[in-house]
Amino acid sequence: MANILILGAGSMGTAFSFPCSDNNHAVSIIGTHLENNFIDQINSKKKHPALNCDIPKGVKFSKFEKLGEEINKKIDLIIVAVISKGIEWVSIELSKVLKTNIPILILTKGLAVNNNNYEMLAHKMERLLKKNGIKETNISAAGGPCLAKGLANKIHTSVVFANADIKIAKQISNLVSTDYYHVSTSDDVVGVETCAAIKNIFSMVIGASQGLCHPSAPKEIKEENYLNTAAALIQESIYEMMIFTEKLKGKKETVMGLAGIGDLYVSADGGRNSKMGEYLGQGMTFKEAKKIKMPNDTIEGADLALEIGIKVKSDFDNKTLPLMTSMINTICDEAPLKIDWKNFK
Repeated sequence: MANILILGAGSMGTAFSFPCSDNNHAVSIIGTHLENNFIDQINSKKKHPALNCDIPKGVKFSKFEKLGEEINKKIDLIIVAVISKGIEWVSIELSKVLKTNIPILILTKGLAVNNNNYEMLAHKMERLLKKNGIKETNISAAGGPCLAKGLANKIHTSVVFANADIKIAKQISNLVSTDYYHVSTSDDVVGVETCAAIKNIFSMVIGASQGLCHPSAPKEIKEENYLNTAAALIQESIYEMMIFTEKLKGKKETVMGLAGIGDLYVSADGGRNSKMGEYLGQGMTFKEAKKIKMPNDTIEGADLALEIGIKVKSDFDNKTLPLMTSMINTICDEAPLKIDWKNFK
């Protein structure tokens, strides 16, 4: 039995506690400083509001102020399950309480830019921890198609854990794998993290398929005949994911696996990013759609476009990445979504 600490009481962090609990590990979930009321709600009702399910027995929820106390209980594995914007905050807070080199697994998906270079979140956390006095780190990254509600309902789910030292990834896999949570491993941290992040941008494009399938057809025609367009957008998305991943020194084979095609399928078939894409395909601007349709939702693909958009446009032209640059223009410049079909490969 291991002691597992999960940072982040949201849907994914809580869902991850299910396979951990089913393997008889002691699981403690610490909310962020913004989740105190949320923690009270969970502890009073013993249900997670977003997942709409009972919390596994033995899983303990605590407020952020208990982080130092929980870390001192000989933790075997730390799980980071916050939004991408919270990685810097988590890194700083962990550096205040870490005393030993505890393995860390990041469930968060995203990319950053540091000193005009793309930066994986695992590498960002490593850099920030070392900057704040933590000399030894051991950070793995998770990728692949994993919707929180499906995992919480113990639906068969396949993911990939990545670490440059694949033995570490396998050790974590052995801790949390169950008969429904299937974990493969990879040493391609860059490929896994890159795919896990950029698929959110392409999910928005694919989500816009109905709006993009014809410039003036009636709504009923679009609803019944958009699949040709969606298929073309999926093919181009995969092609561009390969180009981008190889540019960052990841393996293009990773794009063809769970972290790439697998995660793209799940995200494009239903989720916040594809829903935002649907509104953009209807002609709404990003700010308009966010304010009117999705005011309380985190749109990971949009956050990523804002984070890396300037650098992507300096590294690639519209002929090389027509879909990615089109979506970046839409998000960053508040421009209507337009696709250069002539540049598809």
